[in-house]
Amino acid sequence: MIQYVLECMAFQLLFLVIYDFFLKKETFFQWNRAYLIVTYTLSLLLPWVKIEAFSTELPATFQGYSDFLWGLEQSPVAVGTTMDSDLHVSWQQVFFLTGIVIATLWFLLKLWRLYQLRRKGEVTHFKHFTQVVLPHSNEAFSFFRSIFLGDEVLKKEYNVIVSHELVHIRQRHSLDLLFFELMRIVGWFNPLVYIYQHRITELHEFIADAHVPKTERKAHYNLLLSQVFESGNISFVNHFFKKSLIKKRIVMLQKSKSKKVWQLKYLLLVPLVLGMLFYTSCEQNEKEGLGGVEETTALKTVMNAVSFAEIDEAPVFPNCEDADDKKACFSTMLHQHISKNFKYPEDAQELGLQGRVHIMFTIDENGSVGDIKKRGPHFLLEDEAERIIGKLPQMQPGINDGAPVKTVYSIPISFRLGDGVASEVGKKNYWIDKEEVPFSYVENVPVFPGCEDNSNARACFNMMMQRHISKNFNYPKEAMEKGIQGRVSVMFTISADGSIINIRKRGPHELLENEVERIIKKLPKMTPGNYDGKNVDVPYSIPVTFKLS
Repeated sequence: MIQYVLECMAFQLLFLVIYDFFLKKETFFQWNRAYLIVTYTLSLLLPWVKIEAFSTELPATFQGYSDFLWGLEQSPVAVGTTMDSDLHVSWQQVFFLTGIVIATLWFLLKLWRLYQLRRKGEVTHFKHFTQVVLPHSNEAFSFFRSIFLGDEVLKKEYNVIVSHELVHIRQRHSLDLLFFELMRIVGWFNPLVYIYQHRITELHEFIADAHVPKTERKAHYNLLLSQVFESGNISFVNHFFKKSLIKKRIVMLQKSKSKKVWQLKYLLLVPLVLGMLFYTSCEQNEKEGLGGVEETTALKTVMNAVSFAEIDEAPVFPNCEDADDKKACFSTMLHQHISKNFKYPEDAQELGLQGRVHIMFTIDENGSVGDIKKRGPHFLLEDEAERIIGKLPQMQPGINDGAPVKTVYSIPISFRLGDGVASEVGKKNYWIDKEEVPFSYVENVPVFPGCEDNSNARACFNMMMQRHISKNFNYPKEAMEKGIQGRVSVMFTISADGSIINIRKRGPHELLENEVERIIKKLPKMTPGNYDGKNVDVPYSIPVTFKLS
């Protein structure tokens, strides 16, 4: 969101620079009016527009995204674990919303002032406008079809002022000002929206003044020069007398019309917009190449699905239709299903096989379970985990952006041989016994240096991991010369004392594996993860993709 706002402001600044240096002094007032409105609208839309033809691949980069082979970083689903609240409001969001509330109240106050002026004034209805005469006032301004005139103005050039304000009414200038007033509410922090509104206000006066017949312009000059008053701080009305604009209006009244050939200046907008489109399209490609632990983007790229943790409305497990928290009910029912259908394979018992099988599956747009992927210590345990998931019932599909979507879900199933054969799925005691808790399950995740005061340590950890990899990444020259590329899956453990241990990696070539190991070894010491009041080892996994264009 912050990046979007910065891009909008950058585009607006470029558009304003073009306007002030090349267009502002021309007498193409209607063209300039259209330019300001269109360019402001474009600045809001362009960051979302991506043109595939402009996309370019980076020569040496890496990609990171969740991989079922190493355990998807999924929100906790185990019964008894502490789940983060879905509603989390940061101080930045509170600050932004507070500004909007204040700006909205200020806007409503201005409307109230207009209402009060109209109520106190003498209202007369004419064919093309409504006149409101204000007692003991020398103000003159219009708002939509109403012209507000002080009773002292009636003694002056009444016809000239009314003719001027009628131009504002006919051309609906109030709509322009109201548009920018609403933009000021949403973008109250953006100084450029105020500049845009000021520029459009100037143009409205130039347009209205341009309709003054040449024979009456001398009287018009004298009328403007004799006035030094304004009509208060209502920013979305068309003032006739405005001290800050009088000098500019007189200059424009005396200025000769610009030659039509100078309308070619507006063609400057074409390469400028194309450059912005090129930037946004290339930037999108770069994000896909470099950023990638973010789970939602990764899953959409790899599996064309949305993660269970990020989806708007989670799939509904049978008997969870009336549950208040359908995500929690889904997790509970899934664990009950696994417990009910679990059967330790006899061959695995005889061989003494045990360990954890990572399972990832999807609930498609029709609610059917499919795309089952698994990774475990032996195919016998993998097959049993797949059999259990394959018996899941039909569900109501997940909803994202108002439409059914494929939802991806992951869960580890642990096979353990003890006094008897037992399955431990998501039980608290299991993780404590093992003294190793997955990153997605641990109550208090390890704290990356710099994340100590962050309200979302999990997200901060992922972000800092990406920064660390980006900062230390170096494509091996020998691998580049040999054209070696591919994905290296790396798993490491943040130990109970915060150090990095047990680095395991797997990739297409040892050159790439060694580079990833080098990067991970440079990780700083961290505050260890904590589970049930005890510091524990926390395994973490991330794939790093080496790609040559």
